[in-house]
Amino acid sequence: MATNTSLYFRIVEGRNLPAKDVSGTSDPYCIVKVDNEVVARTATVWKNLNPFWGEEYTLHLPTGFHTLTFYVMDEDTIGHDDVIGKISLSKDVIAAQPKGLDNWLNLSRVDPDEEVQGEIHLALELHRDAQRTCLHCHVIEARDLAPRDISGTSDPFTRIIYNNLSAETSIIKKTRFPHWDETLELCLDEGGDDEGGSVTVEVWDWDMVGKNDFLGKVEIPLSCLHRSPLLQGWFRLMPPGNTEDDAGGKLGALRLKVRLAEERILPSLYYQPLIEQLVEAVISPSEVDDPTPLTLLEEVTTVESRQDVAMTLVKIYLDPNTLFRSNSLASKAMEQFMKAVGMLYLHEVLKPIINRIFEERKYIELDPCKIDLNRCRRISFKGSASEAEVRESSVGLLQTYLTSIMEAIVNSVSQCPPVMRVVFKQLHKRVEEQFPEPENEDVKYLAISGFFFLRLFAPAILTPKLFQLRDHHADTRTSRTLLLLAKALQSVGNLGLQLGHGKEQWMTPLHPIILCSVASVKDFLDKLVDIDHDNVCEAPQRAVFLPSVIVKEGFLQKHKAEGPQLLKRFTFKKRHFWLSSESLSYAKSPDWQVRSSIPIQRVCAVERVDENAFQLQNVMQVITQDTEGQLHTTYLQCKNVNELNQWLSAIRKVSIYNEHMLPSFHPGAHRGNKWTCCLQPDRTGVRTHSAVTLGDWSDPLDPDAETQMVYKELLQGRDKLRKQYLETQEMETAEQEEMPLKASQPSSVSAQGRSERARAVAARLLDVVLDLERAHSTFQSRERDESGAFILTSQRT
Repeated sequence: MATNTSLYFRIVEGRNLPAKDVSGTSDPYCIVKVDNEVVARTATVWKNLNPFWGEEYTLHLPTGFHTLTFYVMDEDTIGHDDVIGKISLSKDVIAAQPKGLDNWLNLSRVDPDEEVQGEIHLALELHRDAQRTCLHCHVIEARDLAPRDISGTSDPFTRIIYNNLSAETSIIKKTRFPHWDETLELCLDEGGDDEGGSVTVEVWDWDMVGKNDFLGKVEIPLSCLHRSPLLQGWFRLMPPGNTEDDAGGKLGALRLKVRLAEERILPSLYYQPLIEQLVEAVISPSEVDDPTPLTLLEEVTTVESRQDVAMTLVKIYLDPNTLFRSNSLASKAMEQFMKAVGMLYLHEVLKPIINRIFEERKYIELDPCKIDLNRCRRISFKGSASEAEVRESSVGLLQTYLTSIMEAIVNSVSQCPPVMRVVFKQLHKRVEEQFPEPENEDVKYLAISGFFFLRLFAPAILTPKLFQLRDHHADTRTSRTLLLLAKALQSVGNLGLQLGHGKEQWMTPLHPIILCSVASVKDFLDKLVDIDHDNVCEAPQRAVFLPSVIVKEGFLQKHKAEGPQLLKRFTFKKRHFWLSSESLSYAKSPDWQVRSSIPIQRVCAVERVDENAFQLQNVMQVITQDTEGQLHTTYLQCKNVNELNQWLSAIRKVSIYNEHMLPSFHPGAHRGNKWTCCLQPDRTGVRTHSAVTLGDWSDPLDPDAETQMVYKELLQGRDKLRKQYLETQEMETAEQEEMPLKASQPSSVSAQGRSERARAVAARLLDVVLDLERAHSTFQSRERDESGAFILTSQRT
């Protein structure tokens, strides 16, 4: 039984941050680490002690994690960035809140000794004879230690301590992945064999000048060794003690939203009955008033979980073995559906015009109360511009931008994903059947445009970064332009029906172009729904997108390693890359005709590269295997950590079904017949992270995981369904039998029929929930029976 771990976090805002710059302000941004790996970096909010980010992330972590840490940094143009403070949340703390954390949390100081990371591989064994008891500690290796030296590495050695006894390994210089293979021995009789004591294994960075730097420790109770004479495995290195201090709020605070979702996934066959019921309700819809499994599911979902359930249903219906057709799903489901299948389409249509707005950075304002004449001197060459000139210039610029946006949208019918068009067609059809009157002619258009414009395109224009259209948030000037354009596009999506009824009368100069756009919008929507469902190709099982669709593209620095040659940082050359579900191709420029490509089916690992390998940050490696079984490595450098995580995640997703994936890799480069990371010549390295990905629209479909979430919601609402549809109706039936017979009224017969159908639907659904509950119990019992080995849960990995 597999385990799916997903971590959702949103960095909302900060308050009362300390000033780090001479100007009396700071330029804060956040770095997020899961254990020792940087998974996200927010945008920098310049000159602000109360920054707002509003950035959210989803991380899929099949192997689990220990700690989620948020660092608040102050960006400096010259020199190193300053550390303001941090917030660390253990997995246990997050898991203790099933609905998630949503709080202001004070920042704590960052103590270098507390910033430990990595693991150590040990084998400890007690040797007893008539004369003495000895502890043999085989120190094998360590991995991913914290860099303490300016070179980005450390000079680690290990020390084992018991009471007043100690022993040390040799020092291995310039590595974060040391390999010792040394056995240390302590005579416990000399130190006092106390079963209540513990053996401490410490890792230190040796320094020629000054004191050594602490790298972490492992504490093993001696009682464990008495029960299990041989204890072997990888152990997580821990800080020296719990000295974290929130500084009494003096370092400011962050508002965070964090939620952990951990699911144990059964084999597929156990979920088929539930999937069949969910799909049946969509493929063969019943009468409007009749209950379905979907309506029962809606009754038991909470407000907090509704968006997640909506996205889950969307993914179930996007599976190639099911068909997505319109039904009375909540608007959240439609919104999540459009993000899931329409993100590439959104980028193709909007990105050019969004980039243009950011590059031109024009001053635009229509509200007389907000016009600042000091910001717009370039509008007139005769001196300061008047308010009328500012408004006239702003109207012209907004009309130009809005025209470009509308032209891009109405000419994009062929670019729109077929599955999205099919859904809009079904929605159009259902609304037309429900409102056939001539006075409701516009309702069928409003139903589609409400989702298309108001829930997808307008929000993307308002906050391009949240839709991956830009790497950073807009500045104040550009943000105002985007807001005005989003307002105008919302009016277009409403077909201009609400113009003149709001408080913002200063938007009136845009009314003519909005009204002129209505006809083209209706024509666009008519073309959008003009599609034959039977001719729509089903998406491949491995992804939402078609093979020919570019999942991600952009410039990267590339170096390909062939043999044990010396690799230098200047050998990286700029190339433009395209990623699809079939290949990773590249060329000198986007317009270059000749492209080289790496078949995705040959990818067997996609991993980060240690900074020390090339003295460069944000480098990843794509390891491929040719037809003869030989491994080849392509090194790629990204411009920042967010881009690195996005490329890692995207390539891992398209290669997730590949065979022959490597279980381990080297985070360094092979140079001088040895690896720069561990200084060893062999190929065996550290474990791969092939399943760790960022959650986004390109997540591979996993019907089992999605159905497990639906089951969990139904399990939590089982008592409510049983009471409402089974117990209550049994009482009603008994009361009706006791009542004297009367002439049956058509309405009462109809109501009784609906009641019986509702009871049957609820009974079938609850039976499936019960079967799944029993299956989970059976598998968990088997796992408990099979796990007899001792595990030091707090430290061992």
